[in-house]
Amino acid sequence: QVRLVESGGGLVQAGGSLRLSCAASGRTFSSYAMGWFRRAPGKERDFVAGISWGGNTYYADSLKGRFTISRNNAKNTIFLQMNSLKPEDTAVYYCAARRYTATQTPSEYEYWGQGTQVTVSS
Repeated sequence: QVRLVESGGGLVQAGGSLRLSCAASGRTFSSYAMGWFRRAPGKERDFVAGISWGGNTYYADSLKGRFTISRNNAKNTIFLQMNSLKPEDTAVYYCAARRYTATQTPSEYEYWGQGTQVTVSS
């Protein structure tokens, strides 16, 4: 069982930055791939970024260069650094976990956090 808790969301002006964190419980965190997803109002849950157990990273094409995912296995935590934020980045951001390899499909993840709200004002 893996429990995930996100933090770091908030209100930021366009062009600003935020760093989201996701703290995971469980002693086998290093064997899990982690992903960040987001759901904007009235939209589906979309893939943002993923990081495999070995550290390989993956990004939604539209977000490459602005968002960076990283992990600290010693602290059972992953991060999402978000720069040059835009109003269209406004969403609830979720972290998720699955074994070994990150994918872009939400249904392939076993565990989910409760989400953290990110609001970007224009």
